[in-house]
Amino acid sequence: MRQHCALKHGIFKEFLAEFLGTFVLVLFGCGSVAQTVLSRNTLGEPLTVHIGFSVGLMMAVYVSGGVSGGHVNPAVSLAMVILGKLKIWKFPFYVIAQFLGAFAGAAAVFGLYYDAFMDFTSGILSVTGINATGHIFASYPARHLSVLGGFIDQVVGTGMLVLCILAIIDGGNIGAPKGVEPLAIGLIIMAIGVSMGLNCGYPLNPARDLGPRLFTAVAGWGMEVFSTGGYWWWIPVAGPMVGGVVAAVLYFLLIELHHPRDEDEKAHEVEEEEEEEEDDEDSSLKDKYEMIAMS
Repeated sequence: MRQHCALKHGIFKEFLAEFLGTFVLVLFGCGSVAQTVLSRNTLGEPLTVHIGFSVGLMMAVYVSGGVSGGHVNPAVSLAMVILGKLKIWKFPFYVIAQFLGAFAGAAAVFGLYYDAFMDFTSGILSVTGINATGHIFASYPARHLSVLGGFIDQVVGTGMLVLCILAIIDGGNIGAPKGVEPLAIGLIIMAIGVSMGLNCGYPLNPARDLGPRLFTAVAGWGMEVFSTGGYWWWIPVAGPMVGGVVAAVLYFLLIELHHPRDEDEKAHEVEEEEEEEEDDEDSSLKDKYEMIAMS
C-alpha cells in the first residue's frame, strides 16, 4: 500500500504537513475559546485559552515539523524565505495549505460544538452583542484600540514570535535540544498570550485568523465578520507579515550574521581555493606547452 499511495514529490508532502499542522493548531486553539465562551466561563477562562493555543501550536509543530518544518503560519514561512531557509517557489504552497488547514480546523470546531452554538445563540450567529460568537474563530479589536495601535500590536507580537523561533532553531545559538523545539515554541505563545493579549487576542498568524474568519462568513455569521471593528480583518493579516520580515532581518543582522563560521565551511572554502589554484597551475602549464609546441 505504501508503494502505491506514498507521495513522491516533496512539495506535496510538505503541503499536507502544513495543512494538518495548521488544522491541529486551530482545532485546539479555537476549540479552547469555544469551550470558554459557550460554557459562559464555567469550563474555561483566559488561562485555559492561552494553554489551548500554546499546546495547540506545540502539537502542530510535532505533527508537521519533521516534514515541512512546522511553520503553520505564513509570517513564519515568509521569514524563512527572507533568510533563505525556504525556497521562494514553495511559499505559495505553504500559505495555501495553511489557510485551508485553518479553514478546516474552524469547521471542525463548529461541527464539534454545533449543538452548543445553537443553544447559546438560539440559532442567531452574530459578531457583536451579548451572545456574540464570532470572536471564537477570529480576532476583533478591543474598544480602546485604534487601527495604528492594532497594526503595531501585530507587528510587535508576531515579531517576537518569529524572533524567538529563529533563536530556538539556530544551531549557532544555544537553541533547544532536538525534539524539544516544539515545546519551546509553544511556550512563546504562552508568554505572548499573558503579556500581549489585551488589545486583540494575539492572532499573530494570517492563516489562523483569516481562514476561520472566512469560514464564519460562509457558515452563518455573514459579512459582518469583515466590517466589524472598522474593517479590522486586514490588520491581523498584514501586520504579522510585516512583523515576520522585521524580526527575520533584525535576528540576522544582530545575531546570526556574527556567528563564528563553521569549521566545515572553512575547510570547504579552502578546498575550493586549492582546486582553483590547481586549475590555474594546470592552465598555466598548458599555455607553456602550447607555446613550446608552436615554437
